[in-house]
Amino acid sequence: MKNPIQMKSMKIPACFAVLLAALLAFPLHQALADQDPHAVVEGVTEKLLSDISSYRKALNDAGDRSEREARMADFLGQLQQTLEPVVDFPWIALNVMGSHRQTATPEQQERFREVFTRALVETYGRGLLSYSGQDIVVLPSAESGAGQRRVTVRQEIRGADGRIPLLYSMGVDSDGDWKVVNVIINGINLGTTFRNQFAQSYSRYGGDIDKVVDNWAVQNPDN
Repeated sequence: MKNPIQMKSMKIPACFAVLLAALLAFPLHQALADQDPHAVVEGVTEKLLSDISSYRKALNDAGDRSEREARMADFLGQLQQTLEPVVDFPWIALNVMGSHRQTATPEQQERFREVFTRALVETYGRGLLSYSGQDIVVLPSAESGAGQRRVTVRQEIRGADGRIPLLYSMGVDSDGDWKVVNVIINGINLGTTFRNQFAQSYSRYGGDIDKVVDNWAVQNPDN
Protein backbone atom coordinates (compact mmCIF):
# COMPACT_ATOMS: atom_id res chain seq x y z
CA MET A 1 0.00 0.00 0.00
CA LYS A 2 1.38 3.42 -0.94
CA ASN A 3 1.90 6.00 1.76
CA PRO A 4 -0.76 8.70 1.22
CA ILE A 5 1.74 11.42 2.09
CA GLN A 6 3.89 10.79 -1.00
CA MET A 7 3.74 13.84 -3.20
CA LYS A 8 4.36 12.40 -6.67
CA SER A 9 2.13 9.35 -6.28
CA MET A 10 -0.56 10.99 -4.14
CA LYS A 11 -3.89 9.20 -4.33
CA ILE A 12 -7.02 11.30 -4.02
CA PRO A 13 -9.07 8.86 -1.90
CA ALA A 14 -6.43 8.49 0.80
CA CYS A 15 -5.71 12.21 1.02
CA PHE A 16 -9.30 13.42 0.88
CA ALA A 17 -10.13 10.83 3.50
CA VAL A 18 -7.83 12.65 5.89
CA LEU A 19 -9.64 15.88 5.09
CA LEU A 20 -12.98 14.25 5.80
CA ALA A 21 -11.55 12.71 8.93
CA ALA A 22 -10.76 16.19 10.17
CA LEU A 23 -14.51 16.83 10.29
CA LEU A 24 -15.51 13.77 12.31
CA ALA A 25 -16.74 12.91 15.80
CA PHE A 26 -17.39 16.40 17.11
CA PRO A 27 -20.74 18.06 17.94
CA LEU A 28 -20.64 19.58 14.47
CA HIS A 29 -23.96 21.35 14.18
CA GLN A 30 -23.42 23.17 17.46
CA ALA A 31 -19.80 23.88 16.61
CA LEU A 32 -20.71 25.44 13.29
CA ALA A 33 -23.17 27.76 14.96
CA ASP A 34 -20.73 28.84 17.69
CA GLN A 35 -17.29 28.97 16.03
CA ASP A 36 -15.51 30.31 12.98
CA PRO A 37 -14.66 27.69 10.33
CA HIS A 38 -10.98 27.50 11.27
CA ALA A 39 -11.75 26.72 14.91
CA VAL A 40 -14.20 24.03 13.83
CA VAL A 41 -11.58 22.29 11.69
CA GLU A 42 -8.89 22.57 14.36
CA GLY A 43 -11.17 21.18 17.04
CA VAL A 44 -12.32 18.15 15.10
CA THR A 45 -8.79 17.41 13.90
CA GLU A 46 -7.73 16.87 17.51
CA LYS A 47 -10.58 14.39 17.97
CA LEU A 48 -10.14 12.35 14.81
CA LEU A 49 -7.09 10.31 15.86
CA SER A 50 -8.89 8.28 18.52
CA ASP A 51 -11.84 7.67 16.17
CA ILE A 52 -9.64 6.33 13.39
CA SER A 53 -7.96 4.01 15.87
CA SER A 54 -11.28 2.81 17.21
CA TYR A 55 -12.80 2.07 13.79
CA ARG A 56 -9.67 0.36 12.56
CA LYS A 57 -9.53 -1.84 15.67
CA ALA A 58 -13.17 -2.86 15.30
CA LEU A 59 -12.59 -3.91 11.70
CA ASN A 60 -9.37 -5.75 12.51
CA ASP A 61 -11.14 -7.63 15.30
CA ALA A 62 -13.91 -8.83 12.99
CA GLY A 63 -14.15 -12.63 13.03
CA ASP A 64 -14.81 -13.21 9.33
CA ARG A 65 -15.52 -11.43 6.07
CA SER A 66 -19.24 -11.16 6.75
CA GLU A 67 -18.66 -9.53 10.14
CA ARG A 68 -16.06 -7.18 8.68
CA GLU A 69 -18.43 -6.11 5.91
CA ALA A 70 -21.17 -5.50 8.46
CA ARG A 71 -18.87 -3.36 10.60
CA MET A 72 -17.67 -1.48 7.53
CA ALA A 73 -21.27 -0.79 6.55
CA ASP A 74 -21.96 0.54 10.06
CA PHE A 75 -18.85 2.70 9.86
CA LEU A 76 -19.77 4.15 6.47
CA GLY A 77 -23.33 4.81 7.61
CA GLN A 78 -22.12 6.66 10.66
CA LEU A 79 -19.54 8.52 8.59
CA GLN A 80 -22.22 9.81 6.21
CA GLN A 81 -24.50 10.75 9.08
CA THR A 82 -21.68 12.70 10.70
CA LEU A 83 -20.55 14.45 7.52
CA GLU A 84 -23.95 15.61 6.31
CA PRO A 85 -24.21 18.51 8.81
CA VAL A 86 -20.88 19.96 7.64
CA VAL A 87 -20.52 18.98 3.96
CA ASP A 88 -23.08 20.52 1.58
CA PHE A 89 -23.61 17.37 -0.47
CA PRO A 90 -26.77 18.65 -2.25
CA TRP A 91 -25.04 21.83 -3.44
CA ILE A 92 -21.88 19.96 -4.46
CA ALA A 93 -23.86 17.35 -6.41
CA LEU A 94 -25.75 20.02 -8.38
CA ASN A 95 -22.47 21.80 -9.07
CA VAL A 96 -20.96 18.54 -10.34
CA MET A 97 -23.90 18.13 -12.75
CA GLY A 98 -23.12 21.59 -14.09
CA SER A 99 -25.37 22.88 -16.86
CA HIS A 100 -26.62 19.34 -17.44
CA ARG A 101 -28.77 19.61 -14.33
CA GLN A 102 -31.08 21.80 -16.39
CA THR A 103 -32.06 18.74 -18.45
CA ALA A 104 -32.52 16.55 -15.37
CA THR A 105 -35.82 16.03 -13.60
CA PRO A 106 -36.01 16.75 -9.85
CA GLU A 107 -36.10 12.99 -9.31
CA GLN A 108 -32.90 12.49 -11.34
CA GLN A 109 -31.18 15.31 -9.46
CA GLU A 110 -32.13 13.73 -6.14
CA ARG A 111 -31.02 10.28 -7.25
CA PHE A 112 -27.67 11.64 -8.39
CA ARG A 113 -27.23 13.41 -5.05
CA GLU A 114 -27.81 10.12 -3.24
CA VAL A 115 -25.46 8.14 -5.50
CA PHE A 116 -22.79 10.85 -5.49
CA THR A 117 -22.86 11.16 -1.70
CA ARG A 118 -22.76 7.41 -1.14
CA ALA A 119 -19.86 6.98 -3.58
CA LEU A 120 -17.84 9.75 -1.95
CA VAL A 121 -18.41 8.49 1.56
CA GLU A 122 -17.55 4.90 0.67
CA THR A 123 -14.44 5.72 -1.36
CA TYR A 124 -12.98 8.11 1.15
CA GLY A 125 -14.27 6.27 4.19
CA ARG A 126 -12.26 3.23 3.15
CA GLY A 127 -9.27 5.45 2.46
CA LEU A 128 -9.68 6.97 5.91
CA LEU A 129 -8.68 3.69 7.50
CA SER A 130 -5.26 3.91 5.83
CA TYR A 131 -4.43 7.07 7.80
CA SER A 132 -1.05 6.34 9.37
CA GLY A 133 -0.31 9.09 11.85
CA GLN A 134 0.85 12.06 9.80
CA ASP A 135 0.45 15.46 11.41
CA ILE A 136 -2.60 17.42 10.28
CA VAL A 137 -2.16 21.16 10.75
CA VAL A 138 -4.71 23.93 10.27
CA LEU A 139 -2.79 26.95 9.00
CA PRO A 140 -3.52 30.40 10.45
CA SER A 141 -5.49 32.84 8.33
CA ALA A 142 -6.51 36.46 8.49
CA GLU A 143 -10.03 35.38 7.52
CA SER A 144 -12.08 34.85 10.67
CA GLY A 145 -15.33 34.16 8.87
CA ALA A 146 -17.09 36.93 10.75
CA GLY A 147 -19.43 38.78 8.42
CA GLN A 148 -18.44 36.58 5.46
CA ARG A 149 -20.31 33.88 3.59
CA ARG A 150 -17.32 32.11 1.97
CA VAL A 151 -13.95 31.36 3.56
CA THR A 152 -11.00 29.20 2.50
CA VAL A 153 -9.54 27.07 5.28
CA ARG A 154 -5.96 25.95 4.66
CA GLN A 155 -4.58 22.74 6.07
CA GLU A 156 -1.47 20.59 5.62
CA ILE A 157 -0.78 16.89 6.02
CA ARG A 158 2.84 16.68 7.16
CA GLY A 159 4.92 13.53 7.06
CA ALA A 160 8.47 12.31 6.57
CA ASP A 161 8.12 12.42 2.78
CA GLY A 162 6.76 15.95 2.50
CA ARG A 163 3.68 18.07 2.88
CA ILE A 164 0.33 17.92 1.14
CA PRO A 165 -1.63 21.19 1.09
CA LEU A 166 -5.39 21.03 1.53
CA LEU A 167 -7.64 23.95 0.79
CA TYR A 168 -11.34 23.75 1.27
CA SER A 169 -13.97 26.32 0.62
CA MET A 170 -16.54 26.73 3.34
CA GLY A 171 -19.76 28.64 2.78
CA VAL A 172 -22.65 29.70 4.98
CA ASP A 173 -25.90 27.95 4.11
CA SER A 174 -29.44 29.27 4.47
CA ASP A 175 -29.49 28.20 8.14
CA GLY A 176 -26.34 30.17 8.91
CA ASP A 177 -24.13 27.08 9.26
CA TRP A 178 -20.64 26.74 7.81
CA LYS A 179 -20.37 23.87 5.33
CA VAL A 180 -17.68 22.53 3.01
CA VAL A 181 -18.54 23.27 -0.63
CA ASN A 182 -15.30 22.38 -2.41
CA VAL A 183 -11.85 20.92 -1.82
CA ILE A 184 -8.46 21.39 -3.48
CA ILE A 185 -5.85 18.73 -2.68
CA ASN A 186 -2.27 19.38 -3.71
CA GLY A 187 -3.53 21.63 -6.52
CA ILE A 188 -6.26 19.24 -7.70
CA ASN A 189 -9.70 20.86 -7.62
CA LEU A 190 -12.14 18.09 -6.75
CA GLY A 191 -15.18 20.13 -7.80
CA THR A 192 -13.74 20.61 -11.28
CA THR A 193 -12.56 17.00 -11.46
CA PHE A 194 -15.98 15.55 -10.68
CA ARG A 195 -17.75 18.06 -12.93
CA ASN A 196 -15.53 16.99 -15.84
CA GLN A 197 -16.23 13.36 -14.98
CA PHE A 198 -19.98 14.00 -15.13
CA ALA A 199 -19.68 15.84 -18.45
CA GLN A 200 -17.68 12.98 -19.97
CA SER A 201 -20.22 10.43 -18.77
CA TYR A 202 -23.08 12.57 -20.07
CA SER A 203 -21.44 12.57 -23.50
CA ARG A 204 -20.61 8.86 -23.34
CA TYR A 205 -24.23 7.92 -22.63
CA GLY A 206 -25.72 10.30 -25.16
CA GLY A 207 -27.27 12.62 -22.61
CA ASP A 208 -29.05 9.82 -20.76
CA ILE A 209 -28.79 11.03 -17.17
CA ASP A 210 -30.26 7.83 -15.78
CA LYS A 211 -27.34 5.91 -17.29
CA VAL A 212 -24.87 8.47 -15.94
CA VAL A 213 -26.28 7.97 -12.45
CA ASP A 214 -26.45 4.18 -12.79
CA ASN A 215 -22.79 4.01 -13.75
CA TRP A 216 -21.43 6.72 -11.47
CA ALA A 217 -18.30 5.93 -9.47
CA VAL A 218 -15.77 8.23 -7.87
CA GLN A 219 -12.71 8.14 -10.09
CA ASN A 220 -9.13 8.70 -9.00
CA PRO A 221 -7.52 11.34 -11.25
CA ASP A 222 -4.15 9.63 -10.79
CA ASN A 223 -5.37 6.49 -12.56
